[in-house]
Amino acid sequence: MMTFSMRFRRTAPVVLLLFGFAAALPYVAFAQSTQAPAQQQKPADDSAGPDTDSGPIVLKKKKEGEDANTPPPAPAAPAEPKIKNPNNETYSIRVDVPIVNLDVNVILDKTHQFVPGLKAGNFQVLEDGVPQTITSVRMAQTPITAVMLLEFAANSYYFIRDMQNASYSFFNTLKPDDYIAVITYDLKTHILTDFTNNKQVVGDAISSLMIPGFSDTNLFDALYETLDRLSRIEGRKYIVLIGTGRDTFSRITLDKILAKVKATPNVTIFTIGTGALVRELADSRGMMGPVTRLDYLQAENQMKTFAQMTGGLSFNPMFQGALPDIFSQINDSIRNEYVLTYRPTNNKNDGTYRRIQVKLVDNEGHPLQMQDEKHKPLKYSVIARDGYRAKQEVE
Repeated sequence: MMTFSMRFRRTAPVVLLLFGFAAALPYVAFAQSTQAPAQQQKPADDSAGPDTDSGPIVLKKKKEGEDANTPPPAPAAPAEPKIKNPNNETYSIRVDVPIVNLDVNVILDKTHQFVPGLKAGNFQVLEDGVPQTITSVRMAQTPITAVMLLEFAANSYYFIRDMQNASYSFFNTLKPDDYIAVITYDLKTHILTDFTNNKQVVGDAISSLMIPGFSDTNLFDALYETLDRLSRIEGRKYIVLIGTGRDTFSRITLDKILAKVKATPNVTIFTIGTGALVRELADSRGMMGPVTRLDYLQAENQMKTFAQMTGGLSFNPMFQGALPDIFSQINDSIRNEYVLTYRPTNNKNDGTYRRIQVKLVDNEGHPLQMQDEKHKPLKYSVIARDGYRAKQEVE
């Protein structure tokens, strides 16, 4: 019979062996961990050359959404050589052909009424004597942009009164969309108000003319400065010049102001003379000598010349009662007009002045005859600029 002590003696060596093996495991693991780096080192070999270490390999990061199997992009193709006229293509060059827009008014001489209903075939345009082909004719009725250029000098109370009456008569014909500036002149020019469509401002500017400062009337200087300012404004402009037309000692001569009028496009001048009645009374009483009479006759001629050169009208009213009819005619001329368009046969940009003449013809090319309801002939006037200056090549 085997007792407990006997079992123990038989199993003891096995237990001790297992216990010793378990105790040796940590030591073995520690020994392996300490020897692993030594085993990874390469043996020294002089024939293999010096040790090199390429370091870690860096892989290019894939873009988001890019497949790992996507091949790299192909290299860019070499640039094609530039050759003249590839594929035998043809190219066109745009050349600006000058176009002339001509504002024309046709007014009956007796009633000063605008003549409507004319067609393109009724107009004949001559440029330097050469007939031009009109491409289009249209009616225009637009708001106006005008300057009231007023002579306000200490020379005569009657001249100032006539100027104020004419200014108020023109002021009463203004419409809400009209832009008006008021400028006076004596020795120098004075801008009372810049362009505005406020009638109250224009009325206040005219009412402020109470006491003039100088007796000089430098008309040429004032008109030159006004034309220079208007040349910076686009579109059609008008000057309503109200004064005697006399010039005392302007720095600008008559020839220079006439050249300025010719060189300023899209400006029409209307002139209204002042002091006609008082001059007529003074002349009838022998109070005007030949020099003074000649001076005023020259002044009237200058006013008419400014108007005719720009396609405007000139008036020299004797009485105040004529002013409403005068400004009614001016309004008809300004707000109702024909706009003729043509391409000049002389298309050179040489800066020369081209003279224009506009006539009315019938279907057969003869001068147009107008008749009233009683078949009586009616006289009419064709009002247009007498010419224009061609552009320079550098413009």
